[in-house]
Amino acid sequence: MKSLFFGVIDESLIFPWPEPAAAEVDTLHALLDGVRRYFHLWVDSAAIDREQRIPDEVLSGLKQLGLFGMLVPQQYGGAGLSQTGYARVMQELGSLDSSIAVTIGAHQSIGLKALLLFGTPELKERYLPRLATGETVAAFALTEPGAGSDAAAIATRAEPRDGGYVLNGSKIWITNGGFAGLFTVFARTSPAEDGVKPKITAFLVERGWGVKNGPNEHKLGIRGSSTTEVFFEDVRVPESNVLGEPGRGFKVAMEVLNSGRLGLAAGAVGLCKRVIGLAVERCRDRRAFGRPIGEFGLVKDKIASMMADTWALESMTYLTTGIVDAGVGDFSVESAICKVFGSEACWRVVNESLQIAAGIGYMAEYPYERLLRDARINLIFEGTNEILRAFIALSGMQGPGRELADVARAMREPIKGFGLLSDFAIRRARTVLGRERMTRHHPVLNREAVVFEEYTQELASGAEKVLRKHGRDIAEMQYTQKRTAEMAMDLYAIAACISRTTRAIEKRGEEGARREIDLTSIFVSAAERRLEQLVKAVDKNDDELRKAVASKTYVDGGYPFDVL
Repeated sequence: MKSLFFGVIDESLIFPWPEPAAAEVDTLHALLDGVRRYFHLWVDSAAIDREQRIPDEVLSGLKQLGLFGMLVPQQYGGAGLSQTGYARVMQELGSLDSSIAVTIGAHQSIGLKALLLFGTPELKERYLPRLATGETVAAFALTEPGAGSDAAAIATRAEPRDGGYVLNGSKIWITNGGFAGLFTVFARTSPAEDGVKPKITAFLVERGWGVKNGPNEHKLGIRGSSTTEVFFEDVRVPESNVLGEPGRGFKVAMEVLNSGRLGLAAGAVGLCKRVIGLAVERCRDRRAFGRPIGEFGLVKDKIASMMADTWALESMTYLTTGIVDAGVGDFSVESAICKVFGSEACWRVVNESLQIAAGIGYMAEYPYERLLRDARINLIFEGTNEILRAFIALSGMQGPGRELADVARAMREPIKGFGLLSDFAIRRARTVLGRERMTRHHPVLNREAVVFEEYTQELASGAEKVLRKHGRDIAEMQYTQKRTAEMAMDLYAIAACISRTTRAIEKRGEEGARREIDLTSIFVSAAERRLEQLVKAVDKNDDELRKAVASKTYVDGGYPFDVL
């Protein structure tokens, strides 16, 4: 995606469609079969939601299945699954029970991930075997009352003392906080100074060192998961339990969340698939005017949109896990896209399934309303969708912005900057003379490929235009960031659908892949309409009017009008 902001289509990252290794496929089938049987026999999701806890015996069974060690390397007693394999299991858990999926995801996607990425061999040897079996459960402690998306506002302090650190502060909304035995904790290791960016350090902290927690929070959804405040009062942490470099904890947090967002997207795929199944069952069973409601056009339209959104989400999620498994180091923009697109697509799909269910969808004895409540957290988890839209846009524009700054400097010193100016001129000539082309897609998808090509060029030229106009102030232009991010999300989804459908056609022929072709066509047609509107809104919008209305509403303290 970062290359796409330059207008460059890197087809080596799109084609061929990544597929899991055959040996892992067999392992996954066996694991998934065991998971389904276990849930069918032992898991009562309605009771978990009602009682707001996962029974200890259910957690013990999940540990025996090996679900707490899926990402842990085999040498430490885990399954050592690839990112794709792990995502596929998280997808299954997302379809079965959101509270359980969140519990396992918080342990693995983020709780122990920093240890995997940044831990020393000694730390891995000490903790990973117990984490793999679930004997010890992990939690990720970043959020504070005054520090959510703004990690720089962290107030928890870690002060050097006697060859280690003393930790003081608190964290809120910590998943697994009520029973986790190991915490990845982020704390300031520099004094608070106005205008000075703090140094944040990541620590691996055992509960037994004095960590305490408050009661479980009562929540809208995912009620069975443990969510608590966690307190650190003079907790002594040895220097050996620092993860990564001291003062570089922000980097640790961001890399962990990059991976965690893919697990969340995979869980959203699973929930989408489940509620589509419920909706189809309702379409067959409920009758109106002498026929099943599924025969009516407006209901079919809902089902088609739900299918196309889920197809695009599944395609982009597993294109990204394939990129990770191939060893590509930077997938930050792609994973953020999957999280934002996935959480919002899931919300739409669950909402529409409840609409199709109609009256029974609103009743607590049926699963629809619980699944709707469970789905809502995904838009907030692991970076709100608003902050991630800003991240997608600004990360994507960082490269073009840096290049424009370098070109400005080179123009002031033309001899030294001659080579740079030549490179820039070549890239500009390519975009002026003609758009970048997609060459590895199947010809049946030519229309979709042209849409991708044309709007890739629009993304790149639009990014350059707003960077020239706003310069450093682009960081404050959130309406522009939103439009840019939404273009990037649709383009990534289109690329993923084209790649996956091309592979389906290669394997089964055009007629054999007819359903994949149709779903890609529906999704791209809808995306093209959105992209067209986004491009028009660059020059013709009411951004300033909206800001003014919001500012006046703040002064009023709410909606000021009344008919009386």
